[in-house]
Amino acid sequence: MGDFSTVILITVIVVLLFTTFIVLLSRYRKCPSDKIMVIYGKVGNNADGTASSAKCIHGGAAFIWPVIQAYEYLDLTPLSISVDLTSALSRQNIRIDVPSRFTVGISTEPGIMQNAAERLLGLKLTEIQELAKDIIFGQLRLVIATMDIEEINTDRDKFLSAVSSNVETELKKIGLRLINVNVTDINDESGYIVALGKEAAAKAINDAKISVAEADREGAIGEANARKDQRIRVSLANSEAIQGENTAKAEIAESDAIRREKEAESMRRAVAAEKIQSARALQEAYAAEQEAELARATRDKATMEADIIVKAEVEKKQAELQAEAEAEQIRRKARGEADAIYAKMEAEARGMEEMLTKQASGLAEVVRAAGGDANDAVRLMIADKMEDLIRVQVEAVKNLKIDKITVWDGMNGKDGESSTSNFVSSLMKSIPPMNDLFGMAGMNLPTYLGTPKEGDAGAEKAAPEQ
Repeated sequence: MGDFSTVILITVIVVLLFTTFIVLLSRYRKCPSDKIMVIYGKVGNNADGTASSAKCIHGGAAFIWPVIQAYEYLDLTPLSISVDLTSALSRQNIRIDVPSRFTVGISTEPGIMQNAAERLLGLKLTEIQELAKDIIFGQLRLVIATMDIEEINTDRDKFLSAVSSNVETELKKIGLRLINVNVTDINDESGYIVALGKEAAAKAINDAKISVAEADREGAIGEANARKDQRIRVSLANSEAIQGENTAKAEIAESDAIRREKEAESMRRAVAAEKIQSARALQEAYAAEQEAELARATRDKATMEADIIVKAEVEKKQAELQAEAEAEQIRRKARGEADAIYAKMEAEARGMEEMLTKQASGLAEVVRAAGGDANDAVRLMIADKMEDLIRVQVEAVKNLKIDKITVWDGMNGKDGESSTSNFVSSLMKSIPPMNDLFGMAGMNLPTYLGTPKEGDAGAEKAAPEQ
């Protein structure tokens, strides 16, 4: 009985130990290479003595204490984020579109893994992707705002370096790292980048044209040099050939001369007297012909000189005469125009003088007719125009249609006068009477036309005259 109890006790102890071992084995976790194992709970303290929020393990294994610890995994799978940035302002205030693709993933650096454990644990990959996308949008706009379009378009390495630096700095704060940046294309609303491309293309085409022109020029120069060398060599060969021909001809001529000399010598001995006479005749003939040729050449030279000199003298004289004739014609024309202008101005002056003289004589006659009194002369002139003044006054009311005028009668007329009669009387009184006109001119109305009444303007003005 005692042995049986011992066996049971040993069996229970073995089972408990085995179970404990199995449980301990089940709490020992190995971290895959594509994940980060985050152990949280009671995980110890940091270097500064503060309690650590989590412990991150990438590669290897760790024992997870039951009850006081737990664990989760962070996926290291790269996330490809399409960032279609539009209407971003550059430093030149030109809006551009920068479609790009960013590849990010959770960092395995110790400090950054800690940030990922604190900020990304429990989030799905799509949520992490959206969070990173927002950060990338902001930093990409910030980088574009600090650069010119030329830098972004031409110095792509500088642009990508600035984007990578800014974006990765912000992504590290949440535990991510930037793996790759790929900017597919850059466009702008104003067409500035297209214009830059056209300018670069035009410059490249022009450079190519210049290179082609320079190559053509070098080819033409080489061809010309080759042709020059060819002509020089051909000329030298021709010269040597001609020189050889001339030498051969000279030798032939020398041989012929010797032959002829011998023949002549033999012939001379045969017909010495005849040849001597013939030679003398030929000598005389040659001398005469030479003199004739010299005389003819002298004559032709004199004739040509005379023709050229005489013709030149005649053309020179003709040109001088033509120039003098044109100059004389211009002088005569100018003299005639000046005389006409002078005559016109002189006639106008004489007319003006005659008019002023006549006017002065007329005024003098008027003054003399007025007995030498200038005031009386003025009165005479005004009296002469009085008829015209009266006619102008009458013309003022000549065409007035009295029958077309409506007068409202207030029935307040005096002495039997109606409003209509008062209107017509007032209208006639608005025209200065003849006596007033004479008074304005400083004259009295003739007595046979009536005498002014007391209080009239004519009588008051005429009083000093009396």
